[in-house]
Amino acid sequence: MMKKETILVATMLFSMAVSATFVSAAEVYPKEYNTDGTITFEAGDEGITPPVDPEDPDPNVPVDPVDPPSPGTGGALSIDYGSKFKFGTKKISTADKTYYASADEMTDGSKKPTYVQVTDKRGTLSGWKLSVAQPEQFKTASGDELVGAQLKFTKGQAVSLVDPTYTPETVNSELTLTPGGNNTLAINAKSGTGVGTWVYRFGANENENKDAVQLSVPGTSVKLAQQYSTKLVWTLEDTPNN
Repeated sequence: MMKKETILVATMLFSMAVSATFVSAAEVYPKEYNTDGTITFEAGDEGITPPVDPEDPDPNVPVDPVDPPSPGTGGALSIDYGSKFKFGTKKISTADKTYYASADEMTDGSKKPTYVQVTDKRGTLSGWKLSVAQPEQFKTASGDELVGAQLKFTKGQAVSLVDPTYTPETVNSELTLTPGGNNTLAINAKSGTGVGTWVYRFGANENENKDAVQLSVPGTSVKLAQQYSTKLVWTLEDTPNN
């Protein structure tokens, strides 16, 4: 009888030991395992970024101006578009007059504020600077000057769909040009700003643009019954004023 009891106790102890082993080896959930995801960017291509809507500058929805000037400069840092400033046909006057450039007309019939567009796809956050100059006075085809005429830009704004954190530090709301004078600073995007596509527009919409770009002509200036024209040179530099 004693032998049987000993065997029974030993069997029970072995069973308990096995049960304890299974409990200590129970798996823990959830289990985690790490993997990586990577992407590398490089400077944008040499293609020309098309003009965007100056009222809602979404690069995914470009616009089509009726009378665009030459194509943009292209490259990773580029001037994509600049409006022509058309003052129309006016009656000769001996009084001082101020004339206003018309809005940009699009092929869909809409009218937008005149503007200049810059895109920075370099991926360096090193900034840029935009300026403008008028090398010569308004002239006829034969070289007769519109003496004393002066261009003035008002209501200048820099807008983009990029996070406002990257808004250029200096955006001149008014520019007055002197024919033959030095470059006039329009925008200074210091280091850390100006990334993406930016529109430098004159007024937020067509209505605000109506009197934003002005041409003042003295009454004493001799005016021939001909067309006068001038060139504006917009200069984009990769060295901002920091």
